[in-house]
Amino acid sequence: IKIGICAMNKKTKSTPMQEILSRIMRFEFVDVVVFSDDMILNHQVEEWPLCDALISFYSSGFPLDKAIEYSKLRNPFVLNDLEMQYTLLDRCAVYELLKEGNIETPRYAILMRDEDGNPIDTNFVELEDSIQIGNVVFQKPFVEKPVDAEDHNVFIYYPSSAGGGSQRLFRKVGSRSSVYSAESCVRKFGSYIYEDFVPTDGTDVKVCYHDIHSWLVHTVAVISPALGGSKLRASAQARNSRSPVKHNSHNEKKLKLKRPKQLQEILDIVRDLLEEHQAGVTMFENPNKLRQLKNVLEMYVEYCNVLVSRILQELAPQLYKPYNLLEESSEDRPITDTLNGTMMELRCVIGIIRHGDRTPKQKLKMEIRHPRFIQLFKRHNSHNEKKLKLKRPKQLQEILDIVRDLLEEHHAGVTMFENPNKLRQLKNVLEMYGHFSGINRKIQLKYLGFVKDTPDSSEKAYKSSKDEEAILLIMKWGGELTATGKIQAEELGRAFRCMYPGGQGEYSNLPGCGLLRLHSTYRHDLKIYASDEGRVQMTAAAFAKGFLALEGELTPILVHLVRSDKNTTEMLDTSDQATKLMTRVKQRLHEILSQDKKFTDEDISKLAPTKSASLIEAIKKVQNPREMCAKLANMVHDLTEQLKDMINQKKYDPRDPFLYHDDTLELMTHRWIKLDKDFRLKHGMYDISLIPDIYDGIKYDLQHNNQLGLKNTTEMYNVAKALADIVIPQEYGLSAEEKVKIARKMCIRLLRKIQGDLKHADTEDTHTRLNPEYSQSVITPHRHVRTRLYFTSESHVHSIINALRYGKMFESENQDAQWKRAIDFLSEIPELHYMTQIVLMLYEDPTADLQSDNRFHIELHFSSG
Repeated sequence: IKIGICAMNKKTKSTPMQEILSRIMRFEFVDVVVFSDDMILNHQVEEWPLCDALISFYSSGFPLDKAIEYSKLRNPFVLNDLEMQYTLLDRCAVYELLKEGNIETPRYAILMRDEDGNPIDTNFVELEDSIQIGNVVFQKPFVEKPVDAEDHNVFIYYPSSAGGGSQRLFRKVGSRSSVYSAESCVRKFGSYIYEDFVPTDGTDVKVCYHDIHSWLVHTVAVISPALGGSKLRASAQARNSRSPVKHNSHNEKKLKLKRPKQLQEILDIVRDLLEEHQAGVTMFENPNKLRQLKNVLEMYVEYCNVLVSRILQELAPQLYKPYNLLEESSEDRPITDTLNGTMMELRCVIGIIRHGDRTPKQKLKMEIRHPRFIQLFKRHNSHNEKKLKLKRPKQLQEILDIVRDLLEEHHAGVTMFENPNKLRQLKNVLEMYGHFSGINRKIQLKYLGFVKDTPDSSEKAYKSSKDEEAILLIMKWGGELTATGKIQAEELGRAFRCMYPGGQGEYSNLPGCGLLRLHSTYRHDLKIYASDEGRVQMTAAAFAKGFLALEGELTPILVHLVRSDKNTTEMLDTSDQATKLMTRVKQRLHEILSQDKKFTDEDISKLAPTKSASLIEAIKKVQNPREMCAKLANMVHDLTEQLKDMINQKKYDPRDPFLYHDDTLELMTHRWIKLDKDFRLKHGMYDISLIPDIYDGIKYDLQHNNQLGLKNTTEMYNVAKALADIVIPQEYGLSAEEKVKIARKMCIRLLRKIQGDLKHADTEDTHTRLNPEYSQSVITPHRHVRTRLYFTSESHVHSIINALRYGKMFESENQDAQWKRAIDFLSEIPELHYMTQIVLMLYEDPTADLQSDNRFHIELHFSSG
């Protein structure tokens, strides 16, 4: 039987095809004839070699019409439909055929343009974070594909909340298949298909179907090309390899039921349609697409048998024998050391991690009455609510435009209610960085109704003869993850690898081993969750970058790998119920810390009923809380005066962003002026709730802005820390019972989720999991580890610690010696720093009885960051 291979040399001489052809030639009754480029391009089809079976496929420069003419002339058995390959060149036609075949696709719309870039027969609108084609709206992230299937320049556009920009996919060059761009606007020339982005945790799964004697379904997985700008440093080979994975039995049945009559053609279409899609499920029978299985040598053997069996079934049934692809393989379960010296298999790793280093959080409040602000509030408040949040770039730009106009009017002598100094500060904050990309500034507007109060203005000439509508504007900024925070997160991600099998306590010089090998061969089920705050999400992305040895910008990693949907943010953000309980605790804390006397034993029992060692130590340092607050207030005032002097002496340009994180001396001074003003209350009292902000501020400036040479900052840091070591942990409850009650309101959903993660650690519901039957290159194919990482703020970490510490895991702390040592260790830790982490590791002894207490083992790890 002569098998003809009709394709361009660059395809037939590729390594994957050579691997396949060399194996086909080993069959004694089979000859292979490869058509040369010269024969295909320069000779008439009548001169082409004769063959009994033909494998022919299109690539750039291939004369598909001649191949079709040849097949009609010689009538060989053609394994793949040639005329259908014309259809594959037009994505619009492909989508229509998919619809006819009842094959699911993401929601999509087609935008056709003329030569001048004008939309044809449809309306097109582009906004900051969405586009509209006709009546179909796509919110970012969305995918933009050229209608021409030969154009592989597929773009993914990201929302401004994730940093904006786009990921640009292309045919692989070296080890890269995409690159990140800061450009957020869609292309204005050419025709495109737009579709919803489907998150897949950075994995692209390709499904191969073969209709021989019975159905064979095989799936392979690769790292998403949308992360193609991010490769595994540790192993370039691992980055580009394709691993056979188990398919979900439920989805397999679903796909079989939808099998159209034109099976072969439709499967070819699906393959080409979703090849570039970051979430693509590709189904193919095209032999040329066996190149997708490169670096998996056993696959070449399997597919050679598949191809030859198919040809024999058609042309020489007397020689045909059904080929059994599934062979039993022995199970190999390597074991891992646990801390107590036993050898067990790691099953699950769960991490709760605080965000990295951030800028100080800041807030500006001002009452506004100008009609333009009122109109803006009503225009954006479609649900007629009393509160409104503005964080999109276009919304913030509207506010900035109004503020600029009002300041111009003020300079021209127009009187107004709004305080010009606060308007100026609002303008400065909105103009920071020169753009609105990211999620680090937001404005809250609270409707106050019609009021006639004393103006919040220095303009004495302002008078109102009637009640006016008023709004309270609250501007929040700061709290951004710094460059240091990104480095911290990335470094912790790299260090995190050493806890996995093969890590051996190292994480920098083990290419292809340990966690990276586990992950790249789809034996690692990873999901990363983050709360709604920008600093938390970017910490998660930076951690993932180090953890998986990725390269490139954080935005694509954030969109592809970090989950921050509504359920996630509700699970990881502070609930209203917890806030109410904490407010009551803060009131009692304020009363205790407002006393102008040394702490008595009775005060200590009220303030520290848990007798935490670090808390008692801080109380000893403070002694008299009122005196210590007065000392801190004087230091804040002195620091503020030093900054004012620097501006007056013109030692530095106050608006030059020379400070850390592009901060200016003017903004830094405003930050301390506000704390100086707000910390002091009437009658010699102090606002205890601002102690954490003062501590954050001085710690930040000591670490990042020490070049200013400010005096007494170290002493101020020590005073602020002594007070903060009391206030911060006690805001989450004074007594053990109170701490547990707040923890329950704060993180009960997260605790339940963690419990579920542990219970279902070895279930096979993972969408992408290595199939051990086809993994000869993997020494431990049955090893599978589930990792769940939860990135959140300080409040959740405190609550989780309190739940573990006071949740009565033992009736008495003395009941278990190891637990007692752990509790004593926690008691001595005064502060949960940036990157604090709580890690649970679940091990299993597969040789132990299923009902035995020795079957499972859980370790609880902790670091204060």
